[in-house]
Amino acid sequence: MLTGIKLRANPTSNQKLILSQWMDCARLIWNAKVDEERYFRTFARKYHSIGTYAPIDQKASQFKSKELTPWLSACPSQIIRNSAVNWYQTYQKFMKGACDRPKRKPKTDRGSIYLTREVFRFDRCEDGNIRLFIGYLSFKAHSKFKIPNSLYVRKERGQYTVSFCYENGKSEVELLSNAEHLAFLQCSTKEYLEEHTIGVDRGVAIPVHAGLMTFDFSDNQKNHMTKAERYIKRLQRRLAKQTKGSNRRNKTKHCIATHHAKKANIRNDFAHKTSRSLVDSNAKIIVFEALRISNMTKKPKAKQNESGQFISNKAKQKAGLNKAILNVGWHVIETYTKYKANQAGKVVFKVSPAYTSQECAKCDYTHPDNRKSQESFMCGKCGNTDNADHNASLVIKKRAINLILDTGTVLSDEGVLRLKSDSGRGGNRKSSRAKSSTRSTLRSVKKEKLAA
Repeated sequence: MLTGIKLRANPTSNQKLILSQWMDCARLIWNAKVDEERYFRTFARKYHSIGTYAPIDQKASQFKSKELTPWLSACPSQIIRNSAVNWYQTYQKFMKGACDRPKRKPKTDRGSIYLTREVFRFDRCEDGNIRLFIGYLSFKAHSKFKIPNSLYVRKERGQYTVSFCYENGKSEVELLSNAEHLAFLQCSTKEYLEEHTIGVDRGVAIPVHAGLMTFDFSDNQKNHMTKAERYIKRLQRRLAKQTKGSNRRNKTKHCIATHHAKKANIRNDFAHKTSRSLVDSNAKIIVFEALRISNMTKKPKAKQNESGQFISNKAKQKAGLNKAILNVGWHVIETYTKYKANQAGKVVFKVSPAYTSQECAKCDYTHPDNRKSQESFMCGKCGNTDNADHNASLVIKKRAINLILDTGTVLSDEGVLRLKSDSGRGGNRKSSRAKSSTRSTLRSVKKEKLAA
């Protein structure tokens, strides 16, 4: 099984210069391939018959020129080749619909190069430490690893990292897929599922509530996040007054990026610790809500009254909510939990999030008035009182168990449990094309009647 690792590198000033030159050469080849494909595609569309397509290859020797690009001769040919191959593989993914068309990379303080075994090696020195030799690049190894066949050297905010994947010796054949887990669990009893299932409710005030367990940022993390936010606001005001292109403005931008990185590191640390606690618990089935976070954090549309004047759409309040949602890192927590649960032989499912905060976990009564406030929940039918997030986690767990025990349950590609009879995505419902064709026939019938 492949395992990824990311190590902090400490290059010397001369190595930084060489790595920056190599990154610029790799970016030049990528942009040249993008421009070449765009030129051929435009030429074929204008001057050739329909069905003629631009040639797609991974050649890069045509970009080496003593007059136009003499600096490419000083760059190892493997780096130029690898950049062209990466572009070609990305374009193949675009042809399959897995991503967008490759775009040009702008010149920023970021950069990366893809190195294969011809360019680097790992040696154990006399002091017992393993070092990466691209002209001896020092790095800090925080865990043991095996020698990879390829690696990435990345630069961001003046910091360099080395990342790669290696085989950890475990076999993926022994691990079950989500569909195999579902088939096994459908033969189990309800008591077994009640004991080994946990529902995870994600929120803003309490980021994660899983049964009796709650996970929130520590006081130290909250103080660091608040402090970084204050610095960012102060630096943004300073940035607005500085001249574009000046050295001081570039330094201010670097400081802003550093404070944003601190916030991102805190979120990443919280996501890793929370996902590890969920996977290490006694639960074998972890259930999340199938939240569409990108849709939840969209800007509100503009509103107009009857006279055409724009009225308040509460964009400021929505912006604050979007910032609070993204600051918690819901999607990262779910992603980390998935891969860690897979390695531990556990399974992660998702259920529909509709009305989980309004439904009673005991009597299934659903009403908006059940949620008295952000924290309190009180059922208007049976009188059940509970913490709102805890009640929602029990509702998520209950839904998952009912779906697992139902023989008509199917598993979508995203890992969402649904019934075959359910409408919506994955359900049996008529397409919009069928509706539009029906409307067109009705319109034609009405026109014929009017003409008669």
